Amino acid sequence: QVQLLESGGGLVQAGDSLRLACAASGRTASMYDLAWFRRALGKEREFIGSIRRSGNATYYSDSVKGRFAISRDSAKNTVYLQMNSLKSDDTAVYYCAANLASLQWPPRHYAYWGRGTQVTVSS
Repeated sequence: QVQLLESGGGLVQAGDSLRLACAASGRTASMYDLAWFRRALGKEREFIGSIRRSGNATYYSDSVKGRFAISRDSAKNTVYLQMNSLKSDDTAVYYCAANLASLQWPPRHYAYWGRGTQVTVSS
């Protein structure tokens, strides 16, 4: 089992950058592929991207490709979401998710979720 805690959200202006962090804890935290999702008010949850447990592979949604980047610090069991050129449409609650690493890449579902961190982009 793994516990996820997101941090780094806040209020920024359009065009700014922001980096979110997701700390994974638990005895087997290093065995999980991790991902970022977001949910804007009144909209469905949206996949952003995922990163392999090894950190050597990433997969992104077309909607954020080129603006957002996911990285992983294995020593800290922490995954980061670097968001650049933020737009008002990026306003959402951002969630970290985890699934036990397997041959399936990217994962089709995620078993564990954090509580989310709010990102608000003002125009």
